Amino acid sequence: MKFILGTKMNMSQIFDENGTVYPVTLVSAGPVTVTALKKKDRDGYEAVQLGYGKKALNRASKSVRGHLAKNLKGQASAFQHLREWREGANSLNVGDIVDLGSFVEGEEVTVSAISKGKGFQGVIKRHGFHGGPRTHGQKHSERAPGSIGAGGRQGVIKGMRMGGRMGGDRITVRGLKIVQIDKENNMVAISGAVPGRRGTLIEIYN
Repeated sequence: MKFILGTKMNMSQIFDENGTVYPVTLVSAGPVTVTALKKKDRDGYEAVQLGYGKKALNRASKSVRGHLAKNLKGQASAFQHLREWREGANSLNVGDIVDLGSFVEGEEVTVSAISKGKGFQGVIKRHGFHGGPRTHGQKHSERAPGSIGAGGRQGVIKGMRMGGRMGGDRITVRGLKIVQIDKENNMVAISGAVPGRRGTLIEIYN
């Protein structure tokens, strides 16, 4: 299994030799460092832990500093992000560097990230409701949800689509294609849009 961490930069477009334009999202991906390996007999599961992004060592928590000192002796800085993968733990060792060299242009990948948080929103923005008419005796209810259909249950049915917090969810998009890879600058162009705002942590794997 191939996997790497990155940061969402911005959207752009790339032309191929035939003049076809591809809308892409530019991601600053890697390099990431293997900081720990989880073992079945010791931890109850197998996984590989990766560290991405640099952070001053004194800004990290005491537990993280101890964790890095135990596994990566002489580590001069901490990592901004630590993530685990349950697959591929057997092929790596602590201290290994993972970069874009394992990916190739044209292959399909899966991208996971936290979507943009939009705060508390009503049913029109959150669920795509049409709202009520402006006539026929209605007043100030153009964007109201209407009846919630409780009936004789004396309560709101579980799962009813209503207003509430929108965004901030973990979103996974499958079937995206790598259009271009710049290994020197650790940049990868992925077709289409990926979740999150600029600076969001992106997980790329297949």
